[in-house]
Amino acid sequence: MEITMGILLLFIGFFSGAYGIIVGAGGGFIFVPALLILFNLSPQVAAGTGLTVVLLNALSGVVGYVRQKRIDYHLGFTLSIGAVPGTFLGVLLAKIIPSQSFYWIFATLLVALGVFLLLKKEPKSKAETAVSMDDIATRGKDSVSLNGDQAKDTKNPSHEEKKEIKTKILILFTGVLLGTVSSFFGIGGGWLMVPILVYLFRVIPRYATATSIFALCLYSLVGVVIYLFQGNIYWTAVLWGGLGVITGAQIGVYLSNRISGKMIIQMLSILLIGVGIKLFFN
Repeated sequence: MEITMGILLLFIGFFSGAYGIIVGAGGGFIFVPALLILFNLSPQVAAGTGLTVVLLNALSGVVGYVRQKRIDYHLGFTLSIGAVPGTFLGVLLAKIIPSQSFYWIFATLLVALGVFLLLKKEPKSKAETAVSMDDIATRGKDSVSLNGDQAKDTKNPSHEEKKEIKTKILILFTGVLLGTVSSFFGIGGGWLMVPILVYLFRVIPRYATATSIFALCLYSLVGVVIYLFQGNIYWTAVLWGGLGVITGAQIGVYLSNRISGKMIIQMLSILLIGVGIKLFFN
């Protein structure tokens, strides 16, 4: 790789690292399209390389979020448990689906989600039902319920237990979806996880992004190990891009605490649409 390309990847990594941490998606959804466009890598190698960079990005960013106490650990662990089997499925799909189909599926998914987020209004009850920072930091073993609060029904314990079980099952299946999409495209599942946490589980965006990055650290590692054994990681790109995303992640953590939830969602939607359109013409 030429030094100029290395420096370019460094800057791309820095930008994608900062932006990815702010929106809770990891930097893969910028970095992987860059690999596909600039280096004409196969989808498998681009996915493996991108997922490795996502892991570095998430590990760097999660340190800052731990200090800010913005992570719902129970929710993150539960999502990751479901994501592990999904990760194996995603890697398998990446091997058998043709490259052209990969591009079209990837681009369509990005644009569709971006448009949805751009047009979707925040839930009206969000201010009343969203989980506060203290709840997220201290909840411990309690699960997020579908309406965003801890499930409490002292008059009917059986109803409470059923509701909690249904919620956990939903979170696990969400994790399977995220793991599959993450390892298939190599971009991490945060760009899909954040909207799900915000609109389905009523988690405040700034806490949803932190929890998303935490979960990425756990389940993306599984995908990286699989791609490593397959020999589908371009290590030179990981080196240059990794230096960028690690640095950019710290900037992203700093800025994310100063940006409104609405702006975070808007930033995510605009970038998804832009990257998706670019891939359509690749």
